[in-house]
Amino acid sequence: MFSDLNPEDIHAAAQRIAKECVRTPLTRSDALSDAVGADVHLKLECEQITGSFKLRGAYNAIASLPPDVRARGVVASSAGNHGLGVAYAALKLGVQARVFVPESAPEVKRKGITGYGAAIDAQSADYDEAMARAKKYASERALTYINPCLGDTLIAGQGTVALEILEDMPNVSMVVTPVGGAGLLAGIGSLLRREAPDVRIAGAQSVNTAAMSKSLRAGEPTHIESVPTLADGLAGDIDDFALDIGRHALDELVVVTEEEIARAIAWLYREEGLTVEGAGAVGVAALLTKRIEPKSPCAVVISGKNIDAARLEQIVDRGP
Repeated sequence: MFSDLNPEDIHAAAQRIAKECVRTPLTRSDALSDAVGADVHLKLECEQITGSFKLRGAYNAIASLPPDVRARGVVASSAGNHGLGVAYAALKLGVQARVFVPESAPEVKRKGITGYGAAIDAQSADYDEAMARAKKYASERALTYINPCLGDTLIAGQGTVALEILEDMPNVSMVVTPVGGAGLLAGIGSLLRREAPDVRIAGAQSVNTAAMSKSLRAGEPTHIESVPTLADGLAGDIDDFALDIGRHALDELVVVTEEEIARAIAWLYREEGLTVEGAGAVGVAALLTKRIEPKSPCAVVISGKNIDAARLEQIVDRGP
């Protein structure tokens, strides 16, 4: 399962997406380096065109479809960022898209999806229901469902994050990444395990989105309740494939609290001038709380910025 994707697929994806996806900066954070006593760099996927890394996989997945299949249209389920990626990719490729999101999806993500011209369905109670409804809709209409976490072409696109890190910092010793449905983790792991096997891969997730953590402990996919979380991009259950990814791609996985994520969001805003959503801040939260001990040089994936302005203001104004 995990081992099926070759690094060559990721290199090919990098070429395919180059014209539509930004090569995001890998920037040293002096403040974070000083705080944790290591050389820490931020991979700023929050500066991607749609505000998150998800565009990479979505564009590669849709662009890789046979033209006749692509022309019929695509369907996706998403907590928001994958939907933004699918909507943007569909716009650029001249494809119709419909995205199913939970009713709790942040307004900034909903508006972005419709702004790129995709139809949106926000009637699902939670992320898992949105996925089930999207799959049913696609199946009934013979449309292609673009999974937010699975599929070789999608994972290859996400793996270009790690490819850029390696190219910009060949001596990287550790990569810290958010972990939700494991699509980003699969891409990062597929490249690093083969091209840089000595690089340590550390994952972080919130206590309210800890499906991977609980499933690894149980030895099987374990259901988590759908509860409010700042890390909405990491929400939902995982399946056997995602669990296999976690077993092979992770050297360690830590869980941070919602309050610790809020502090990391505020810290990134004050210290780095960055707008970062909860899912994008979990890695920094893990470092600031010393749950992950970084190896120098360390790259932390800041996976997205799509947080509602009012929520960000509330978090930042709350103070330390």
